[in-house]
Amino acid sequence: MTDSPLLVEQADVVVVGARCAGSATAATLARAGRRVIALDSARFPSDTLSTHLLWPAGVAELSRLGALDAVAELGAPRLTHAYAAGASFAIASGFPQVEGIDYTLCVRRTGLDHAVLRTARAAGAEIRERCRVTELVWDGGRCAGVRYTDPDDRLVEIRAALVVGADGRRSTVAELVGAQSPYAAEPSGRDCYFAYWRDTSTDWRDTAAQWREGSDLGTAFPCDDGLLLSLVQPPAESGRRRPGEAERRYAAALDRIPPLRARLRGCEQVGRVRSATDLVSYFRRSGGPGWALPGDAGHFKDPVTAQGIRDALHYGRLLAEAVAPVLDDPARLDRAVAGWERRRVRECREIYHWTNRLARGTEMSPLEVELYRAAADDQELAAITTGIFARTRRPAELYTPARMARLTAGALWHHRGDPAPVLADVAHEIGATARELHTSCTLLRGTPPPVPPSSPGTATA
Repeated sequence: MTDSPLLVEQADVVVVGARCAGSATAATLARAGRRVIALDSARFPSDTLSTHLLWPAGVAELSRLGALDAVAELGAPRLTHAYAAGASFAIASGFPQVEGIDYTLCVRRTGLDHAVLRTARAAGAEIRERCRVTELVWDGGRCAGVRYTDPDDRLVEIRAALVVGADGRRSTVAELVGAQSPYAAEPSGRDCYFAYWRDTSTDWRDTAAQWREGSDLGTAFPCDDGLLLSLVQPPAESGRRRPGEAERRYAAALDRIPPLRARLRGCEQVGRVRSATDLVSYFRRSGGPGWALPGDAGHFKDPVTAQGIRDALHYGRLLAEAVAPVLDDPARLDRAVAGWERRRVRECREIYHWTNRLARGTEMSPLEVELYRAAADDQELAAITTGIFARTRRPAELYTPARMARLTAGALWHHRGDPAPVLADVAHEIGATARELHTSCTLLRGTPPPVPPSSPGTATA
């Protein structure tokens, strides 16, 4: 670092991280007339480790942000059909409509993030790339800005009413405010491996497909540039990762899911297999005096339900809408951030529990098999199931007492020679539901615990 004097600037908001959550926050604030500076360590276009399916609600967020045209130009096909198969049953449905959008998109992050970032810049946000935040600035117990090194290795300080940490699961801002340790967490029972394939199919280019075989789960999502994203989530394995582990486990999982192998027949793999292991879904404390954590920095769900990008865009936008009118009043600003955080917890806790169930890494239970059996012939049941992923329906709508009774009765009939597995499954589901309810009423009751106002070593005003 050079010996040049510290440069000090002023902004209304500084956003750390300029991908989906950060750019959604920055664009919305800029349109509200606020001076916002977004910093990112990357130079865009830039890739990031991500499975990037956008349900209709996520596509609608792109539309609200004004980024949908730019994203559509990337050429990802509109996926208008949902297909899920397991235990020899298949659920097929269309997608629910959200603000006139009834399709899903799968867009690689290099193009998606750049399109969203350009939208934020066009809205008036100042985007600074290749800038790495190293410290937070504190005024007493209040976060008052950041210090970062720019591409020329100069130290720069930005003072702001609010610091937004939109910098992902390994968030620097979360660490510096003392919020890195989650107050609610659930380790995944699955590892995640994915690769891109040159797609030769014409029949499946409009379909987002998922298969479950044994304890394995696999997907095929057509995406931009004529490619296909194929992901597998086998049961998690512990221990040290050996060279070539990702390729080995990916290929082995594909072999255990014959319908997915058939979908990929004639397709050519493009690039290497990527992996995400040791996954943990969590809620972190996401707001405090002068700071907030949208996106994965504050809340993360296993990729099995593909919720991350939608939530990053949605809650980034909602944060900006909540704070834009009150940035000049610290007390009102803190109340706005706290209200935004409570809203996210309240709205996400059901899908958090639903995601954790699908991430168990176990074989389909008798009740799950019965659900697939029933939904294969019941379009309303299929629509509810797809709607849960799309965030237009709630898991509670699927597991009503009456429906659970019908599923249990059906499972007992099909296991009438040996009802013990069904009864064990029912007992397990009752216990899981009770634990989820307890978590929602205690850890996720909407008032997250406080964190220390600052961490050792951060700058003080």
